[in-house]
Amino acid sequence: MANYKIIVFVPLDHADKVREAIGTAGGGKLGKYSFCSFSTRGIGRFRPDNGANPHIGTVGKFEEVEEERIEITCDEGAVGDVVTAIKRVHPYEEIAMDVWPLTDW
Repeated sequence: MANYKIIVFVPLDHADKVREAIGTAGGGKLGKYSFCSFSTRGIGRFRPDNGANPHIGTVGKFEEVEEERIEITCDEGAVGDVVTAIKRVHPYEEIAMDVWPLTDW
């Protein structure tokens, strides 16, 4: 079964909720370890356009938010559950998330 890398960006006040949801859904397993992740912090920048319903910020105004980049791996069978779990607890209307298949070396 193939492994995948999932990367998601989340505001700091929701990072623990997202990590918990990922682990509970089966993401972040490495051998005999579970709930494994790696995080880095940075600044997310965006401008909500007309029709947006932003969790943070105001339509038409540029915003900067301190966010955490959470990276995990999971097997192919857990990808759907992990993505669903992230969407359930993530506060953003539009979630910046990457899902990449990994090559088994």
